[in-house]
Amino acid sequence: MAQPTQAPRLAPLRPPYDGAIQKRLDAIMPDGVPPLTLFTTLARNPRVFERMMSGGLLDKGTLTLRQRELMIDRTTARCGAEYEWGVHMTFFGDRVAITKEQSASIVRGTPQDTCWDTENDRLILRMADSLHDTSTIDDTLWTELATEFSDEQIIELVVLAGYYHTISFCCRAFNLDMEEFGARFDAA
Repeated sequence: MAQPTQAPRLAPLRPPYDGAIQKRLDAIMPDGVPPLTLFTTLARNPRVFERMMSGGLLDKGTLTLRQRELMIDRTTARCGAEYEWGVHMTFFGDRVAITKEQSASIVRGTPQDTCWDTENDRLILRMADSLHDTSTIDDTLWTELATEFSDEQIIELVVLAGYYHTISFCCRAFNLDMEEFGARFDAA
């Protein structure tokens, strides 16, 4: 499910940026990479921008980088947020060893696809699907998750899914143009 090809509904903020916004952009963007369109669009409302950036979960938490990215990638793919999925696959896909087959499965497959060789990966994908489809986790899945993850990790995974639903809503509602470097659903 690709994002619409309509024009963006909001123009991103253009430089020069206010000092506080520039400082935040400098802190979150890798050297030499211009600020993401999502960030500069959110920056049109400095209060919302600051709150969203303060609420991010891309720091070192209770999850491995792979666990975090699987939840983000599956959530954004299920929401049809190609923009955000593409940014995360580009910046983190290789770092967390997501294979081409797994990338395609994240977008179009199921947690039962043969490319998923660990129960840990499959459980994260099932959890993302359950939260997306039903806004909850049934008792059977919860019991399975509790055998593989700590309470702290389950909390973080649920909050990640919710946060990236919000990010997905922004990307899709604003009709953000894809980043030039971003991975595409149809290439997965």
